[in-house]
Amino acid sequence: MDTTETFESRVRAEFNPRNTYLNTASSGLLPARTVTALHEAALLRAEGRPLLPLIEDVEACRAGYARLAGVPADRVAAGASVAAHSGVIAASLPAGAEVLTAEDDFTSVLNPFHVRGDLKVRAVPLERIAESVRPGTALVAISAAQSADGRIADLTALREAAREHDARTYVDFSQAGGWLPMDAGAYDFTACVSFKWLLGPHGAAFLTVPEDFGGLVPILAGWVAGEAPWDSCYGPVAELAHSARRFDLTHALFSYAGLRRSLELIEELGAPALHAHAVGLAGRFRAGLAGLGHEPLPAPGSAIVSVPGLGYRQAALSEAGIEVSDRSGNLRAAFHLYNTAADVDRLLAALSE
Repeated sequence: MDTTETFESRVRAEFNPRNTYLNTASSGLLPARTVTALHEAALLRAEGRPLLPLIEDVEACRAGYARLAGVPADRVAAGASVAAHSGVIAASLPAGAEVLTAEDDFTSVLNPFHVRGDLKVRAVPLERIAESVRPGTALVAISAAQSADGRIADLTALREAAREHDARTYVDFSQAGGWLPMDAGAYDFTACVSFKWLLGPHGAAFLTVPEDFGGLVPILAGWVAGEAPWDSCYGPVAELAHSARRFDLTHALFSYAGLRRSLELIEELGAPALHAHAVGLAGRFRAGLAGLGHEPLPAPGSAIVSVPGLGYRQAALSEAGIEVSDRSGNLRAAFHLYNTAADVDRLLAALSE
């Protein structure tokens, strides 16, 4: 069987955008199977049928994400946002602890550490993150791929530096999970939202933790965090889940019903194929920009391309049916499985006008 043909045929069966959509870094398109699942989930509520299938979807998502992240499912917590997961990690640190971050990283990764008020939060350029880990650094918190410009952190160097100085690591894969290999087990904590590269609805996010939970306290725990959730609905939770589920937040059931199908599609296509496809299209765009006299910000190997000075074109491009982002005056294009070489060429042609 032709692997390329299989990839393309499966993608075309799931996506039929009415425009040239190059904005996955903001939110991904929903596969057809996901839309169907969302509709079926809504009917369960509308018709008063039991919701057990939706609860089963949460656990299927936990297992599917665990396979994608490369960790056992009992190390995965199901939540709602990266900010909430960051907040749990921030709350676990002692007063005065140093948190090392990258300058201008995404707010959800950073802000919970700043609002504590009693932590020493230090920001350095992304390229210097590994060399900036020092004795006394308690945690390094960073995005695997930067939202603003797609730069990929040198996570190997970061792991080595953190190990040398006994610092914990927290990596947000929201702009990478789905096209960049994760290997979440290589870090103390990781997080990822569902609505970007994982092609799911808003309202779902994952946290991975070490087997010993890394000193985290489940400060946001509700009844779903109990070892026996249905016996934990009233009064304090008598027994927290023995797994990372103790860090679960009350599940947005519709979101997980849809996300289950999105994760299945990603797993069917395979991370290596997704990576090659997305990064290849980004490379085509970079080459075309050079021919137009534009130089994107350096982000080798990334599926996200950011071009200085062209952000003002975003509104006109949208009117022309091409969706990109304007980030601080830069035009940001993001390439995923549903994009084609024709999409790249259409954007380049529009920018040449």
